[in-house]
Amino acid sequence: MTGIIDSHFHIWRQADLPWLLGPMQPRIFGPYEPIRRDYPVTEYLAECRPEGVTQAVYVQANWAADRASDEVEFVSRASEDSGFPIAIVAHADMLAEDARPQLDALARNPRVRGVRMQLHWHENPLYRFASGPDLARDPRLQANVARLGDYGFSFDLQVFAGQMPGAAELARLSTDVTFVLQHAGMLEDLSMAGIDAWRDGMALLAAQPNIVCKLSGLGTFLRANDSGHIRFVIAETLALFGAGRCLFGSNFPIEKLWTSYSGLLAAHRAAVPAGFHDAVFNSTARRVYRLRDN
Repeated sequence: MTGIIDSHFHIWRQADLPWLLGPMQPRIFGPYEPIRRDYPVTEYLAECRPEGVTQAVYVQANWAADRASDEVEFVSRASEDSGFPIAIVAHADMLAEDARPQLDALARNPRVRGVRMQLHWHENPLYRFASGPDLARDPRLQANVARLGDYGFSFDLQVFAGQMPGAAELARLSTDVTFVLQHAGMLEDLSMAGIDAWRDGMALLAAQPNIVCKLSGLGTFLRANDSGHIRFVIAETLALFGAGRCLFGSNFPIEKLWTSYSGLLAAHRAAVPAGFHDAVFNSTARRVYRLRDN
């Protein structure tokens, strides 16, 4: 297998992130004191390079909403200074009347490959991020997401099981856009009913050929690197999407709260059948995010 591509990671300076400043703010991944600090590209590379990672995709980390271009420039400089190839999924306000001025600005940076605006909403306020549960059906968001195709940008899609029908409709309306489902659909309810709802929603999404699934963030709700849980989610996801529509992401440094990079990658490698390794750990991400060989 060629080098591993990490399709979901963050680097940051604490001073740039509102949620890392001031009083501790409740987050979906629980207490985060150990990562309430700078996490530079040098630290990330020290963790991922020994595991064979050769390229990575940075996904926006919720800088102030009006600083998306600053975030892109920060990551670009980190890539240039380190010599490590990094593509970028940036933030844009897809609820704007017309997102094209924002997209035009992002498109000026050749590292930008896509956009993420987090749509996940939950009855539990600790898991809630978006302003409402059904933003995928908002006409403004639908129009702006459809415009991503004009830029060759993907849309990193983050929703819970109850939001998946609306997300599937969004994908059907934007057939020129590749959607990257974050964190394998964020399975948070491990009751039989919860798993059934997640599985049904995932089947709806898998039926849309322009949706791929990112195997990332699987420790978010357990707050542990649980090999059994990872194996279950990956097996279910591979059965629905196939290896050619699944890709690995570390979600570092969030997962650093409960595991090491080597431990995380080992659990994912063990859960993915050997014949699927090249697709899941390399070629799907290369295709989706339009990555070149080093």
